[in-house]
Amino acid sequence: MTRVLVVDDQFLIRAGLVGLLNAAPGFEAVGEAGNGEEAVLLAAQARPDVILMDIRLPGMNGIEATERILAEAAAPTPRVLVLTTFDLDEYVYGALRAGASGFLLKDSGPERLLAAVAAVGGGDALFAPSVTRRLVEAFAHQLRSAPDAPPPPDLDALTSREIEVLRLVSRGLSNPEIASRLSISEATAKTHLNRTMTKLHLNSRAQAVVVAYETGLVTPGG
Repeated sequence: MTRVLVVDDQFLIRAGLVGLLNAAPGFEAVGEAGNGEEAVLLAAQARPDVILMDIRLPGMNGIEATERILAEAAAPTPRVLVLTTFDLDEYVYGALRAGASGFLLKDSGPERLLAAVAAVGGGDALFAPSVTRRLVEAFAHQLRSAPDAPPPPDLDALTSREIEVLRLVSRGLSNPEIASRLSISEATAKTHLNRTMTKLHLNSRAQAVVVAYETGLVTPGG
């Protein structure tokens, strides 16, 4: 059973998502919140597997709520799936940077939404790598050069193999594809990626893509 917390400031959207989840086998809505502050409190109380997070919320927005939830959560950390009205959204980029596992357009159909929640809950990559890359390339340089931007993680802690794996992840390759490219087993590729994410304190594969661009490991269009 995948336990889901629904966060959206519009009551009808929240109610629709809750109804959809509770009617589908294998899913349970364990709470609903109308703003970021409520989301942080309910995430700590309900311990959901997945959080459907509207990005533009009154008061504490979805980026801030995602940061708080992931920073304060006890293991296992919930996975955040951002809901947005359009894919090239600076707010979505900020949420991925904060550790969200993926994003989904609000006009997606019920089957796609349930498949996305299941994928994120299972730890799988969610969206087409081309969409992730397009979003990250649109904002990585812009936000990296902002005066108040935090410094990107230092990659010196990574081995040469881990850097290779991070570069391939940022290019949208799956674990089986990485394994084939590097002539290693899929389990070894996954181990390298997990170690990379641990060393860089990353919560999601999408966050690893952001880091690869912000550190200059890969460049837009490169």
